[in-house]
Amino acid sequence: MPSRRAEAKTDVKTFGGGKKPSERDSKICATCAKPFSWRKKWERDWANVRYCSDRCRAAAKG
Repeated sequence: MPSRRAEAKTDVKTFGGGKKPSERDSKICATCAKPFSWRKKWERDWANVRYCSDRCRAAAKG
């Protein structure tokens, strides 16, 4: 019978979708044209993310 410690390791979630930072998806900001990479908070909405920050998003609307 495996120990609880062994079971817990299989359930651990990895950051970045299981990818190294250099392997994560990236995009170019529509306002400042700088590259930005995938973040955990954008996980569900990555297809719709266009701006690297709130500042760039506000500048595009204003």
